[in-house]
Amino acid sequence: MPYYIYKIFDFPMKRVEKIEQHEVYKLSADRSKVLRRELAISEQCNVKMIFADNELQAEELLMQVREPAPELGDD
Repeated sequence: MPYYIYKIFDFPMKRVEKIEQHEVYKLSADRSKVLRRELAISEQCNVKMIFADNELQAEELLMQVREPAPELGDD
């Protein structure tokens, strides 16, 4: 399964835009770090890497709203 790298825009509405895909984790992780530094400021977006079967699954996973992790004392 490939690793996909996406730009994620939250304003004016949430949308994702595929940048690249790689077969090797190390290459994908290193490239994501470089893109985060370059694009976060210039394009006002987040850069995320995701492991998925295909582009459709990757985009569906990125668009899901996740509950925040429980914090200490949340009983």
